[in-house]
Amino acid sequence: MDSTHETTAELFTSRPAPEERLEKELLCYDLLEKYKIPYTGLDHPAAMSVEDCHNADVLLGIHICKNLFLCNRQKTDFYLLLMPGDKVFKTKQLSAQIHTARLSFASPDYMQDLLNLTPGSVTIMGLMFDPEKKVKLLIDRDVLREEFFGFHPCINTSSLKISTKDLTEKLIPALGHEPVYVDLTED
Repeated sequence: MDSTHETTAELFTSRPAPEERLEKELLCYDLLEKYKIPYTGLDHPAAMSVEDCHNADVLLGIHICKNLFLCNRQKTDFYLLLMPGDKVFKTKQLSAQIHTARLSFASPDYMQDLLNLTPGSVTIMGLMFDPEKKVKLLIDRDVLREEFFGFHPCINTSSLKISTKDLTEKLIPALGHEPVYVDLTED
């Protein structure tokens, strides 16, 4: 985003008009409204990485959160990891905490099949497309120390902000995936 776009970007607090929105994105807004979860949103250029989200995060007043889609070596267990964007991901450390074989990034095919997501748009909201709970939700406890939580609404051209309290008390229960909390360290 250039500096001109930063100063003219418009935040929104209600469901955007459905024109030019994907159905899966609209379903995110439906879920937030159904569970009375207030949000602030922002449309922006496609963000394929944590670094690409920086300007949106500044405008929304949140810290960057990584959303990683992982699997075990055998590709039989799948995980969605939420962790602070400034932390380095260490597979060995996480593998030891969740007692699983070596972890790696799951393929885009699994991401599409299990979460209805594409690379760059990984988000907790993808769990609404996993009613069989094939994907386990992992959350680094440091994510919960922030007042707000930011995420994509299943598309990487928008970002949303909700309170972390609403994340834990409303959104996660609505998604039906019991989280496993982990402690990822910088060491």
